[in-house]
Amino acid sequence: MAYNILVINPGSTSDDIGYYRGNKPVFEVTVRYSITDLEPYEGQNVTAQLPLRRKLILDYLLDHQIPLKEIDAVIGRGGLLHALEGGVYAVNEKMMKDLTVGSYGNHASNLGGILAKDIAKYAGCPSYIANPVIVDELEPVARLSGMPENPRISIFHALSQKLVARLIAGKSGKPYEKMNCIVCHAGGGVSVGAHKQGRVVDVTNGYEGDGPMTPQRSGITPNAGLVQMCFSGKYTEREIRLKLRGKGGLVAYTGTSDAKELEEFITTGKKRPGSLITCSREEAKLALEALVYQLAKAIGEMAVVLEGKVEFIALTGGLMHSKYIPQKISQYTGWIAPVYVFPGSEEKDALRDAAERALENPKIVKQYN
Repeated sequence: MAYNILVINPGSTSDDIGYYRGNKPVFEVTVRYSITDLEPYEGQNVTAQLPLRRKLILDYLLDHQIPLKEIDAVIGRGGLLHALEGGVYAVNEKMMKDLTVGSYGNHASNLGGILAKDIAKYAGCPSYIANPVIVDELEPVARLSGMPENPRISIFHALSQKLVARLIAGKSGKPYEKMNCIVCHAGGGVSVGAHKQGRVVDVTNGYEGDGPMTPQRSGITPNAGLVQMCFSGKYTEREIRLKLRGKGGLVAYTGTSDAKELEEFITTGKKRPGSLITCSREEAKLALEALVYQLAKAIGEMAVVLEGKVEFIALTGGLMHSKYIPQKISQYTGWIAPVYVFPGSEEKDALRDAAERALENPKIVKQYN
């Protein structure tokens, strides 16, 4: 049976939206938000962005003459919840409360379940999330950080990483559950995971923790320097957190989180009209090189986790639309294993497939407790 499914995948700087009749897209669109668009919401709970993002989705449905009552299911990207095993989950009241309050963190991905439930309420259909970012399969040894009060935690692009790994494994004719691989998802946030026999046994924290810097996040920083900043009296807690997530990484060095624009500037020396770039061409080049360097270094760390037994490396996420970034990462890491590049993300397809399986067999749907 063919189902009509609305997919909503909010990111820190974009909304990836798709509507499908069966496996045929009626529309697929990625809407990107600039720093200026999101600036009014800085320091607020992410739910403050709900009216902005809801209106955008409803406008697309209206533009394509899609009545709400036609929709069979709405599925959103999973947000920050307590640790869960992978699978498809119904958006229930307990989940809504944790996503809305931000019980486990305040991130744009929380809006996936909230928007799904909100629109499904008017459509009169079920709402789901699948493989949320807090899927936790870490080995016990990977949890120790050196500070018992501050353990390492699993927050990563589980949906994207597992889908890409399965796609590549499928092409090799070997089950994902029988392979070792490394997947790097690099967009507004970055996560690099060691996949061992179908489980992500170690992964960098894609929220505001360890790992490489990103277009908007600082990644791991020198501990002593960070402590000095925190107690210097120059910064509030909110300002420090913004340096970790929102105003760190590329945007801190260059004024923009748009890697494509930076590449153009580095190549041509010219800025776009209204450009936010505040640095010189040489400074932009160094910042972009540093981001790539850190991505590659994280991949190397995960190769150690897998004891060098790596069958492939997968690069995915929005940054992989770049010509420079995946090519340079491959130069750094190609000696470890073959490198496959999946620009953007297949997350919409993964979510659509999850919702379809849930409608076909409601028994697979799990409850969030």
